[in-house]
Parts: sequence; C-alpha cells; structure tokens
Amino acid sequence: VLMLDHIREIARNAAAADSAHDFSHSLRVLKNALKIAETEGGDPEVLTAAAFLHDIANLSKDHPESKMSSERSAARAQEILKELGFAPGKLAAVHDAILCHSFSRGLTPQTLDGRIFQDADRLDGIGAIGIARAFAVGGALQRPITSTLDHFEAKLFQVEKKMQTETGRALARERTKTMRDFVATLESEIN
Repeated sequence: VLMLDHIREIARNAAAADSAHDFSHSLRVLKNALKIAETEGGDPEVLTAAAFLHDIANLSKDHPESKMSSERSAARAQEILKELGFAPGKLAAVHDAILCHSFSRGLTPQTLDGRIFQDADRLDGIGAIGIARAFAVGGALQRPITSTLDHFEAKLFQVEKKMQTETGRALARERTKTMRDFVATLESEIN
C-alpha cells in the first residue's frame, strides 16, 4: 500500500494540465479498472500502478509524436517502478497495460490486466465524461463544435465494439447510448 501511495504522489505531481488527461482521469480509470476486475479477475496492484502511470509521459493531441505517448509512458513507468522496487514479476503486466491502452495505437493487450486496463481507459473516453472530455479537448485545440461532433462518429461510437472484456462491453453499451442521445439532441438544436 505504501508503494502504491508513493506511485500515486509521483503521478499527481507529474499530471498533465490537459483537462482530458489530468490526475482525475487517472483516478476514474482506476475506478473503472477495479470495477471490471471484480468480475473479470486481474491484479489490483498492477491495475493501480498502470492507472497512475499510464499518462506519465503523455504528449498533447496536437503534438506530431502524440501517438508515441503510450510507448513513452510505458518506458517511464518501468523506470519509476524499478526504482521503487515494485514486484519484478508484475512489471511486464504493467508495461503491457500501459503500452496497449492507447486507442490511436490500436495495439492488442497480451495480458488479462492489459485487457481490463484498455477497457477501463476507453470507458473514460465515452459516456457523459467522454462528452465533457471531447469538448474540452476540442476547445483547447480551438476546433469548432461540428468538428468535435464528427469525432463521435469517427471514434467514440466505435469504442464499444473494441472492448476486450464482457464487463467492459456492457459498461460501454450504456455509455454509448448516453452519447448517442446527447448527439441526437445537440444535432436537432443546431440544425
């Protein structure tokens, strides 16, 4: 527990100013991961370390190398965890979870913890919180509302089909309905 508290503080201090990937994002992803793990299994210690460190070296969405954020974060997380003496047998699972979490990279996790974690991170990108994050990022990048709306069709409505666990799929189905209802209402108001 002390080590996880230490990891939490490292993550809090390194958290991005980007409102879509700030420390509260890590906390929500952790909550999602532990909820999925209740039915799917998985290692809470691995999931906790991954949640706190998965965006530790994140690049902004408009950075030319932003698609490399998961690789950078996975490598940095390994350095941090080794320095802290994290269980060596669990390092590979944390690496897999962080490396494969990114939607844009399209990697398939090789471990149960990686599959749970990918679902947990993706859940935070959809539903009501996903709506808020999409418009926060769109606003930060000075995109028009219609451009952010296109993002729902291009990416966010596709997330449900790409979930790795049964529990993740069930949770994604509910959140996708929330987004579809919102988008339909918004489109009726602006058209």
